[in-house]
Amino acid sequence: MVKLTKQNRHDYAQSILRAINAENIQQFRQLFFELHPQDQLDVYLTMSHSQRRKLYEYLSPEEFAEIFEELQIADQKKYLQELDDTYAQEMISHMSADNVADFLGEIHETKASAIIEGLEEKDAQDIKELLAYEEETAGAIMTKEFISLRASSTIKEVIELLRQEGPDAETIYYLYVINEKFELVGVVSLRDLITSDPNNLVKTVMSSRVVSVPTSEDQENVANLFKKYDFLAVPVTTEANKLVGIITVDDILDVMEEEATEDFGEFAASRGATDLTLSAFSAAKKRAPWIILLMFFGMITAGVIGQFEETLESVVLLAGFIPLIMDSAGNTGTQSLAVAVRSLALGQLEKKSLSKMVMREFSTGLMLGLMCAITLMIIIPFLHGSVWLAFIVGVSIFLSLSIATVIGTLVPLAINKMKLDPAIASGPFITTVNDIIGLLIYFSIATSLIAYL
Repeated sequence: MVKLTKQNRHDYAQSILRAINAENIQQFRQLFFELHPQDQLDVYLTMSHSQRRKLYEYLSPEEFAEIFEELQIADQKKYLQELDDTYAQEMISHMSADNVADFLGEIHETKASAIIEGLEEKDAQDIKELLAYEEETAGAIMTKEFISLRASSTIKEVIELLRQEGPDAETIYYLYVINEKFELVGVVSLRDLITSDPNNLVKTVMSSRVVSVPTSEDQENVANLFKKYDFLAVPVTTEANKLVGIITVDDILDVMEEEATEDFGEFAASRGATDLTLSAFSAAKKRAPWIILLMFFGMITAGVIGQFEETLESVVLLAGFIPLIMDSAGNTGTQSLAVAVRSLALGQLEKKSLSKMVMREFSTGLMLGLMCAITLMIIIPFLHGSVWLAFIVGVSIFLSLSIATVIGTLVPLAINKMKLDPAIASGPFITTVNDIIGLLIYFSIATSLIAYL
């Protein structure tokens, strides 16, 4: 197998394309199957429509299934249209049930039903089961391609079973032991199997301490479980402890990417609009609610400034420091927001550590505010010749930053208590709230000391 480097990637791809253009099937297959599957995918995505049509002729449905599984859902829907119905049906029959379920969940229900009807009964049943689970749960992301054992089997029998069924399983590094009722009773690693006496029973090498997740478990919690225990796979069970599937680490990597993208969207007040495949209209529609909400908050900010119109008219120079107060408070609050959301996402917070984190962020805000205040009190007299102006701006920035860190910490914690995603306390939302508070502090101090300016 060839692993392409940046230097030879283009040349190797061109050799494959030349082979397919020349209709040299033997050379094409030789070059193509020397590549890593991901590099095969990259070459496929560079092909023209006519080249892809030839590729479908040169690859069997089973061979193309490995490429199709790695495509993004949007690309799968696009390229499925190019396939003959018989070819497509056979290709899908060679895909993993969880990948098929992910794909069918995104296409038209009529088309999905037709595909399911063309599958073997067991495969169709597995896919229907996966589609029945609620999205973003363990049941929805698990795979049905796993190997289960009986405690009474010998190691020799298990090794032979692996030779027969291992190629079709999602993973064989962990094997799960069930009883007559299909209840999960143990786990055994591949290393334990191959280093044990072939005549020993599975129950002599298995561990009965099995960490599993229910089908209803949130996928983010499952991801945290993988991180905590460094799992390669974890079994999924029903409420009755019956083994129904497994989740592998490659699926969890996809979950982590999905959750990170979702949180990023929340932070930027653009949830669901970060996908580049969305049209401008769809992206605008998803972003509009937040933008309109923040616009109303902006009107509150404008109202605060309007309340202190007389102060601004008396000392116009005060207006020059409005952006400084607003930006500093907003940025500091967003930093604390990131700390709080990250801690909640990783499950690092307990009741005892909540107050500790709030105090730490408040202390951080005090120190940041003090450093900024001292800096401004030194610089402003030289630039504007007013010690009192320096004092007003310095004290305002000190109080604003101190309070901003507390708000940035407490708001996501409060939202989390309401069983909502703490990431919805987005950066723009926290920034706007801290803008309002910062301006109130600034103008209140300035108004009370206006006589000294």
